[in-house]
Amino acid sequence: MFAGSGVKVAVFDTGLSEKHPHFKNVKERTNWTNEKTLDDGLGHGTFVAGVIASMRECQGFAPDSELHIFRVFTNNQVSYTSWFLDAFNYAILKKIDVLNLSIGGPDFMDHPFVDKVWELTANRVIMVSAIGNDGPLYGTLNNPADQMDVIGVGGIDFEDNIARFSSRGMTTWELPGGYGRVKPDIVTYGSGVRGSGLKEGCRSLSGTSVASPVVAGAVTLLASTVLNRELVNPASMKQALIASARRLPGVNMFEQGHGKLDLIRAYQILNSYRPQASLSPSYIDLTECPYMWPYCSQPIYYGGMPTIVNVTILNGMGVTGRIVDKPIWQPYLPQNGDHIDVAVSYSPVLWPWAGYLAVSISVAKKAASWEGIAQGHVMVTVASPAENDSEVDGELTSTVKLPIKVKIVPTPPRSKRVLWDQYHNLRYPPGYFPRDNLRMKNDPLDWNGDHIHTNFRDMYQHLRSMGYFVEVLGAPITCFDASQYGTLLMVDSEEEYFPEEITKLRRDIDNGLSLIVFSDWYNTSVMRKVKFYDENTRQWWMPDTGGANIPALNDLISVWGMAFSDGLYEGDFTLADHDMYYASGCSIARFPEDGIVIAKNLKDQGLEVLKQETAVIEGVPILGLYQTPSDGGGRIALYGDSNCIDDSHRQKDCFWLLDALLQYTSYSMTPPSLSHSHSRVVPPTGTDRPLPQRLEGNHLYRYSKVLEAHLGDPKPRPLPACPHLSWAKPQPLNETAPSNLWKHQKLLSVDLDKVALPNVRAYRPQVRPLSPGESGAWDIPGGIMPGHYNQEVGQTIPVFAFLGAMVVLSFFVVQLTKARSKPKRRKPRIKRPTYLQQQQQQQTTTTTTTTGKNPTV
Repeated sequence: MFAGSGVKVAVFDTGLSEKHPHFKNVKERTNWTNEKTLDDGLGHGTFVAGVIASMRECQGFAPDSELHIFRVFTNNQVSYTSWFLDAFNYAILKKIDVLNLSIGGPDFMDHPFVDKVWELTANRVIMVSAIGNDGPLYGTLNNPADQMDVIGVGGIDFEDNIARFSSRGMTTWELPGGYGRVKPDIVTYGSGVRGSGLKEGCRSLSGTSVASPVVAGAVTLLASTVLNRELVNPASMKQALIASARRLPGVNMFEQGHGKLDLIRAYQILNSYRPQASLSPSYIDLTECPYMWPYCSQPIYYGGMPTIVNVTILNGMGVTGRIVDKPIWQPYLPQNGDHIDVAVSYSPVLWPWAGYLAVSISVAKKAASWEGIAQGHVMVTVASPAENDSEVDGELTSTVKLPIKVKIVPTPPRSKRVLWDQYHNLRYPPGYFPRDNLRMKNDPLDWNGDHIHTNFRDMYQHLRSMGYFVEVLGAPITCFDASQYGTLLMVDSEEEYFPEEITKLRRDIDNGLSLIVFSDWYNTSVMRKVKFYDENTRQWWMPDTGGANIPALNDLISVWGMAFSDGLYEGDFTLADHDMYYASGCSIARFPEDGIVIAKNLKDQGLEVLKQETAVIEGVPILGLYQTPSDGGGRIALYGDSNCIDDSHRQKDCFWLLDALLQYTSYSMTPPSLSHSHSRVVPPTGTDRPLPQRLEGNHLYRYSKVLEAHLGDPKPRPLPACPHLSWAKPQPLNETAPSNLWKHQKLLSVDLDKVALPNVRAYRPQVRPLSPGESGAWDIPGGIMPGHYNQEVGQTIPVFAFLGAMVVLSFFVVQLTKARSKPKRRKPRIKRPTYLQQQQQQQTTTTTTTTGKNPTV
């Protein structure tokens, strides 16, 4: 019988009452807050602890484990980084084995916090954390769950659907130059999960705060089953969990990670484990949809931007390691592997327990007009210092193979190719970049990455459905061949521009490149108005730009006699028979007299923010179309608001407008609905009011890739060199590639059939459907705090409770012959203990924390 005995598990949360009847092995309760109590005044920490270690009623996974309660949140759901640091140090001192964090925030650049998490895992603490409750929006992963050394957990309901509230990937640490990693790592039940009530009894909650302790409890239970505890470390445990996870059909990797937690298979893997390295994901198949979305959503072709796949290396051999020599690229010749070029960059040191392997894939020139499938693999050898000297040379080594499969098509025509400017998009962290829609007062920061695969995902999907090929520019404008692209798409840009970029763009547009700009608001008075005081850093936070960096955009487009204003407008209107909503957008202040300008009547939102007064402004210029005069020159389209193509707070999409603008820029087809619109006005000359100026004393230079600090005003840095990939020398293999890259992941040393299952029958509590009155999400009031992102979390009540272990087929056949009737069961699961299913639903409800770390039930 395994029940977590001998494993120390820590719960960092809101505390626990001393005499709660559900817990028999609370070794210690400590308080790290400024409130003089150890008790839980909210119920969040009690619920989380119960999912892990409750011994009665709503039973936990590991009731025999040693429970260490760390109270790091006040009853007002406030915490500070310093409280966490002190508590983390104490957890290291107490030699904690498993630590649950049903918390999270967007600040992955809270360096003291991130570094301390690394220190914890380096001390063999297995950290499990909730991925966040900011779904279904993409790019909403919370820290620390987004770290490579932490097991990040997402939520599903009892029907195995990804919970709407569960945050989606990709990680945004690597933007703009790279591409995000796969997160969450795994998913488990997070909707309508039963756990311990505040004083006694049971209750139901939803959120990734709930899913996280399900995994933490499972990890605690698993650790107690391993005879050789030295084999259990943060990497080996994550390897066992992701290799055993059950993939959910029809769900991509940025929603489900490696799939649904499977406790029994994880037990089998862990108990036959030998130290080794593994990869996450374990293969790259750009033809496999929907799991490999977004990679599978667009084929690759010669001349396109390299496709970057960021793979995580997990090193179960030791806390530190290295890549031996260099990764080797081996194309399969029968499968046209020589039609692609591969470049690899990787962590110089793997620490703690993990590193990255960034694979860049391009099409070789010989395949410029070829169509087909190309395959190969990358071989990587990882070495780690041995913990004893019995091994040869005192090192352990492990070699892993990364299969690669891509779909190649002939290079599309220029008119079909759209280039997305990622380089000039900034987001929190590290600076205060305000939301584009000022109505969203409880969500003040622009933090989703502003990438076509995060908060502009729907726009990307739409463009692909319309036949456009969308590529991402993660380098300055000076670094792409404009003759290959029909349109450069700039949306919500906050960054400055190098003088060389401004010069090159003018030349490119003269030679036929077109430009579409979706802008946003910029008003220095409003920027001062939306500042706030941060208790954690004890200072006022002032925006470093507005919704977009209008002064910088004006520098870029001034050569054509164009400019945006510092006006701030909002309102509903109709354009070309489409209902539209303008959400905190600016207006066009200056435009060439031979251009097309559309104006609408809108509310002056700037006046409302500054003086709480309401006024409607007639004839606000919001859209401009212009054909440049040079022979063969490109076209320019300006629109003053990006919210209608941004998934973050979009109310009414304007994808039809984007289609119309691309018809204009790519094919020189002026939409009649715009050119003959009754809303067309004489282009403004910009003489009635001054153009917006940069906020005096702003600190954009601290976070900018373009500016550097200078006496007086910040100045541009020297233009950086364009990225140069060093293509790996191929070592061709004249053998057939595997036809199906995804097989259920196995660690290399594991034979599942030889591992006996533990007897879990005696440990099964009753599972029953929940009544609607029992299930409740946390309702937390909003507030303007960095890292405080509240969202009402829906909840799903299971129609049936899962029944216990699956009966062996022979036993099932025998039972059918008996006269006794048996109750019908749901789709059987292989020997899955009911108590696992009962506990596998937990959720994270974000709560106010000035450190950006939020309790997440």
